[in-house]
Amino acid sequence: MNPNILFISDLHIAVEKKEITRRFLSFLQETASQANALYILGDLFDSWIGDDDNLPPNPAIKRALKKLTDTGVAVYFQAGNRDFLIGQAFARETGVTLLGDYHVIDLFGVRTLLTHGDLLCSDDVAYQAFRQKSRQPDWQRNVLSKPLWLRLLAARWYRLRSFWHKRKKNDDIMDVNPQTVIETLKRFDCQRLIHGHTHRPAVHEIMLDGETAQRFVLADWTAASGQYLRWNERGYAIIDLD
Repeated sequence: MNPNILFISDLHIAVEKKEITRRFLSFLQETASQANALYILGDLFDSWIGDDDNLPPNPAIKRALKKLTDTGVAVYFQAGNRDFLIGQAFARETGVTLLGDYHVIDLFGVRTLLTHGDLLCSDDVAYQAFRQKSRQPDWQRNVLSKPLWLRLLAARWYRLRSFWHKRKKNDDIMDVNPQTVIETLKRFDCQRLIHGHTHRPAVHEIMLDGETAQRFVLADWTAASGQYLRWNERGYAIIDLD
């Protein structure tokens, strides 16, 4: 039996998105349970205001992840731009392994770089400035010290603000910068890149020092659809969830 490695991102789970939650719980039980490893490349949640937030659907998600990791399936989580406050308490409760902004794996003989994707959108200068600030330990400690109810309100305001800001931005600004992609692949000496964030699922071929490299963009999940990337010794498959 060929070992299966699965990749997903950008589910944006939230209390009001019940169909996505249902689909993810079913995916963990029926699909991920048959795999060797699952990589979640960011924005699993639409927002994460701290590991102490146990409002629905968070407890159900935590229990399902713990049930999966208890069976021996390795689950790795890489923070996105919406859930970068996920911390060690969440990791202990679920059994997942937290990864840094960039992570290199040997994917069946090819050095493969994993990242959420927001760092590749270098043309979005305003977002990159906020990202740099919000990843500082002092900034995060200040936010997490606030009462839970205040963090909930702040998260709702941020989502609304983000929605209106995106409507004003040029679409190209919110996509990856091709030169940044090439420079990043070279920096980590990789021939393959897997990421999410842009909500533009595709497989791109890139010329890298005269050789062909690949960039896989994972799909975001919606109420109507979900998708994952599966890799094994035979190659890859992009699979839609019913």
